[in-house]
Amino acid sequence: MQGPSLAIGIDEVGRGPLAGPVVACGVVLDTNKPIVGLRDSKKLTAKAREDLCERIKERALLVSIAEVDSLHIDKINILQASLYAMSQVLNDALQRLDISEAFIDGRDLVPTRLKIKQKAIIGGDSLVESIMAASIVAKVYRDKLMTDFDEIYPGYGFKQHKGYATEIHLSALAQLGPCAIHRRSFSPVSQARLL
Repeated sequence: MQGPSLAIGIDEVGRGPLAGPVVACGVVLDTNKPIVGLRDSKKLTAKAREDLCERIKERALLVSIAEVDSLHIDKINILQASLYAMSQVLNDALQRLDISEAFIDGRDLVPTRLKIKQKAIIGGDSLVESIMAASIVAKVYRDKLMTDFDEIYPGYGFKQHKGYATEIHLSALAQLGPCAIHRRSFSPVSQARLL
């Protein structure tokens, strides 16, 4: 007798920033352990995201995370880097659980070595709970990375803006030039003076 079919929700964070990795996450929720309060990670406070992230990790059947660093983003472009991170997550999940379907946030399906039914859903992080969960875990994970990078590369304000093109970040970039985690293929970075 076959058990209930499992679906994974996959999302990524960090396509837009000028620095740091793009991070993908996949989550398979346990229908017997509902998580109250799931929504698009961008609509939650940092504290609410962190609390939900812990609950997701405790209650989900599977959480998988992959990241692609700025050097690889520059080599293959941000879209391909995002899809690669999501494919890493999906391939990992398929080796760990018998998953029948993948819900992907956005318009693109994910390249994978293994055959699985996929559905790309624009705005999926506001519509599908497993994608919401994936967006929350990915955001918390990436924010922590950028906070850590703030100590390694002081002066850029990574802890505050997480690598996005804020006025503070652009000003620091103009003064200091790019650091090792900046995406050189992104125009504000390529136009900044090199150290």
